[in-house]
Amino acid sequence: KNSKLFVSVEEHNIVGGLGSAIAEFSSTLTSKPKQLFIGINDQYDKGGDYKFLKDKNGLNAESIANQIKMIYTDSTKIKAILTAPKHLDYTNLTFKYSTFPEGLKVDFFDEFGNKNQAISDYGILYNATKILDLKGNVILKSFDGSELNTSQLFWDIEREWLFTEKYFTFKDSSYDFQAYRLDANKEFTKFQTGELVGKIMVNDSIDN
Repeated sequence: KNSKLFVSVEEHNIVGGLGSAIAEFSSTLTSKPKQLFIGINDQYDKGGDYKFLKDKNGLNAESIANQIKMIYTDSTKIKAILTAPKHLDYTNLTFKYSTFPEGLKVDFFDEFGNKNQAISDYGILYNATKILDLKGNVILKSFDGSELNTSQLFWDIEREWLFTEKYFTFKDSSYDFQAYRLDANKEFTKFQTGELVGKIMVNDSIDN
């Protein structure tokens, strides 16, 4: 009950396995600890010997240490999955934080299971505020085809909110514009911008 992180390592599909059982248990806890799933993604591989399959699926010691996945859940539903090739943990310090020096990817899921994705060259997770700072070539792609590009983007994990003060570009099937400052939900269905830059391109097919 006092754990801050649950880690499951399993040599099979992570869907419906040990990690799922732990997620179901953790949903009953008031502390809502983070969860790390390590195993085979929802896929089937060709045959091979034991060592070959472990290496291929990232289940050897080195891969487990480097390939970090953080799963954020609400009850038994997965809200987001953070994946990074390298994770440096400084939570032993007074000011607790973690860095992802080789980039990271965050998959966000809405209530219907639709996936939006954010990727960046670098990231810092501040433990006290639950804020993830994405830096360098940040790209946010929505399941509906819209895309945002910027140099820095903050993700408020608790509020499930995205924001930046930097210049960004946004494009979807209806609009194409640039601006400074953005506040948006993770589904990118609600957002506010600051000063617009240049022209706003509007698709002529939009109904008036």
